[in-house]
Amino acid sequence: MKRWLLHVALLTAKEWSALARDAVLVVLIAFAFTAAIVTVAHSLRVDVDNTSIAVIDDDHSQLSARLREAILPPRFKRPVLIERSEAAPGMDAGRYIFIVQFPPRMEADALAARRPAIQVLADATAMTQASLGTAYLEQIFQREAAAWLHAPPAESLLPVQVQSQLRFNPNNESSWFTSVMQIATNITVLAIILVGAAVIREREHGTIEHLLVMPVRASEIACAKIFANGAVIWAAALLSLRLVVQGWLGVPVAGSWWLFGTATALYLFSVTALGMWLATLAPAMPQFGLLAVPVYAIAYLLSGAATPIDSMPDALQAAVRWLPTTQFVALAQAVIYRGANWRAVAPQLAVMSISGALFLALALARFRTMLARQG
Repeated sequence: MKRWLLHVALLTAKEWSALARDAVLVVLIAFAFTAAIVTVAHSLRVDVDNTSIAVIDDDHSQLSARLREAILPPRFKRPVLIERSEAAPGMDAGRYIFIVQFPPRMEADALAARRPAIQVLADATAMTQASLGTAYLEQIFQREAAAWLHAPPAESLLPVQVQSQLRFNPNNESSWFTSVMQIATNITVLAIILVGAAVIREREHGTIEHLLVMPVRASEIACAKIFANGAVIWAAALLSLRLVVQGWLGVPVAGSWWLFGTATALYLFSVTALGMWLATLAPAMPQFGLLAVPVYAIAYLLSGAATPIDSMPDALQAAVRWLPTTQFVALAQAVIYRGANWRAVAPQLAVMSISGALFLALALARFRTMLARQG
């Protein structure tokens, strides 16, 4: 056992040395856990923010002016007054997400209790903004119209009142979600790429023959590659969570750093083993890329980082809950946002352990076969 650990340590040092000389991969890792996190957090927004809107005012009254002035940043840009003939070309060209039309005699009809209708046109290609934005506009117009008429708010006339409280993200900041999920995404893709590249690089550069004449076993070579590349990604991910997500973006980490670090190491063990197995199936780097990309894409789309698991069909939910990516996303959300303890995330840790052992067994079997063929 001591000899096995010594060989793994020496081979790990060799992997770190090779990685340090690969400037492209070093820059890729640094970019993935710094600038990429910040860019995605600020750019990929699922809420209504700085949305373009135009107004067709056919009433030209105090009420229409008040409603128009109530449309304020940061959810909406300042509304642009346009003519009716500009509406269709403007929306077709993508200049406006929303177009609001105030009908003629709106103020007079409101004073006469005839309930005038305000038309809101939404570009539903921006799906999230269209659905949320129309609800926001409806609330704005109802509130301002009630205040203008000195009438009680519509909510006060309902038989029940609903009071909503947001836990774990009280300001509903989408960057709190996207930044953490981007770390999980980058861990996945880099774990597959780095280990796969390390295996194929040995084969393409001919250094695999050097390893074959050394007194080392296939398990030592494979585990050294998994540990070396996994350790680099693990350190980069935790530094990114501390310095970029928590320090720069201001996202609070509610749970235990030790728990998240342990879970990340376990997840990296599973995904790096998967990357090694895929590398043993591909004869060269282009084929490895063609194999790894769809595997990563499917794992990401079904992980819960892009869409909620509960929104998927029941049969698919039962299947994806056994994927390590799905379990890690659920664990990261539970620990970082909700402060979950070890007992709460034990099922996710168990699934990642089982999948890691399975992928490692497949990787070692294929790796031994690959070395035998090289020999």
